[in-house]
Amino acid sequence: MAAVRDLKLPRRRAIPARWLRLRAVRSSGPGGQNVNKVATRVELALDLGGVARTLGAAAAERVRARWPRRLNTAGRLVVRCGRTRQRARNLELAHRQLEALLTEALRTRRVRRATRPTRASRERRIKAKKQRSRIKQYRRRPTQE
Repeated sequence: MAAVRDLKLPRRRAIPARWLRLRAVRSSGPGGQNVNKVATRVELALDLGGVARTLGAAAAERVRARWPRRLNTAGRLVVRCGRTRQRARNLELAHRQLEALLTEALRTRRVRRATRPTRASRERRIKAKKQRSRIKQYRRRPTQE
């Protein structure tokens, strides 16, 4: 069976493999009659208690808040993958998907601070508008008086 590896996150953070649970089940995808014999679909479950111990309680809470529908009754974040006919490949895809979910949940967004335009930028803007106005004025037909 393929090995479960650590989850790599941005900023040199990682979640140890001991907090992951792997389960292989029969897939409904491609594989012909092999589908009925071999468990190639992978379910990878991450214990959020381990995330709390590794990255902090706030990080685990952010994951819970961001992906509530992906949590099972035990409070684990579950990812399922049965795209390919090979268990090892499905496990790798599940690892990547779980890393992407965690990265998304743990990303901090910068709050935009409202700023005012500088005096010089306001003057440049007005100057450009006047120039544009003059260009359009010259395109008009001359008035006859």
